Amino acid sequence: MKNRIQSIEELAKYIDLPEERKRYIGMACDVFPMSITPYYASLIDKHDPRCPIRLQSIPDQQELLKSSCDMDDPLQEDADSPVPGLTHRYPDRVLLLVTNECSMYCRHCTRKRKVGDNNGHINEEDIALGIEYIRAHPEIRDVLLSGGDPFILSTSNLERIIHRVREISHVQVIRIGTRTPVVMPQRITDELVHMLKKYHPIWINTHFNHPREFTPEASRALAKLTDAGIPLGNQTVLLRGVNDCPQIIKKLSHLLVKNRVRPYYLYQCDLSRGIEHFRTPVAKGIEIMEALIGHTSGFAVPTFVVDAPGGGGKIPVLPNYQLSMTNTKTVLRNYEGVICVYEEPQNYNTDCPSTCSLCKERHVSNESVGLQKLFDDDNNVVSLVPEGNRRKARCQARKEDAHAN
Repeated sequence: MKNRIQSIEELAKYIDLPEERKRYIGMACDVFPMSITPYYASLIDKHDPRCPIRLQSIPDQQELLKSSCDMDDPLQEDADSPVPGLTHRYPDRVLLLVTNECSMYCRHCTRKRKVGDNNGHINEEDIALGIEYIRAHPEIRDVLLSGGDPFILSTSNLERIIHRVREISHVQVIRIGTRTPVVMPQRITDELVHMLKKYHPIWINTHFNHPREFTPEASRALAKLTDAGIPLGNQTVLLRGVNDCPQIIKKLSHLLVKNRVRPYYLYQCDLSRGIEHFRTPVAKGIEIMEALIGHTSGFAVPTFVVDAPGGGGKIPVLPNYQLSMTNTKTVLRNYEGVICVYEEPQNYNTDCPSTCSLCKERHVSNESVGLQKLFDDDNNVVSLVPEGNRRKARCQARKEDAHAN
């Protein structure tokens, strides 16, 4: 960490920087700080201005361009934050930020507003408040530790946090989101792995975006984690000029599974300020999924998602394989374009008994939301109407007028 590249002078030791380029980098750094590990900088192809390592790590003047759709907090994480540093969006899981620091500041980071911000530093009191919130909400079974990057904390400090979360009886799973195996694999030490083993089940999500990030050092770091019984998933961000190519993503997926890492998500780039130049059309992601599904192993295919602006959460986006359907038949196509028909069962009734304890438990613990309301037999809901619907407002106004008269 102490050797991170954080100035233009230090960066110039690794790549040639014309004076004009230095000026643009300096302008970008004034708004969005730079931090690159010497290890990751060593992977940059000095002769390729389109090097994917370079594009992800070195500031660019395009970060200063403002798009009409730019947002500081596109995912509304702050709005879903009941206590500082904790986001509770989904019913049974929370995101707990344990640091704002990373060993490297990725230029495409969705939390550019937070990372490296000393004014918004996450302190022990914030973490304690987050843990107490988790303790007070028994519906939370899954806690994701993120940041920043949790692995920049000392092993002892990280263990203190994990230990306190693991003490909560209703927390079943602890996850850690980290890019350390990609940008500083030397941090994955025997000491760190030995500590993590004590708190199973622990899952780790890595963040490989390009095949060039797979090095012998990265592979050894991943092997240490998997050999310790820690399941690994990978979250890739679809980035213009870096990996927006079906063949690149396929090769990346194959390298991941070869290293015992499950491709988990392929993210559409968020609407965060300063990353417009990285965004691709959603159609590009669908094109990539078309090139993966059926063409390679199912477990090597990530789920393509758009993390919905405004706090809507992750929405899976897939090619359309269902062409038509009736009560008796569903018409489908496969990855080759072959069209087939699936005969639906006759006289189908659900076999789930009304006395099912799991269903009763769900009805007690969770109110139905979204489309689930329409499927619940004990719900009298026949339609879902968005807020602000003008027709509904007119109907309501007529009812109120009639009641008043």
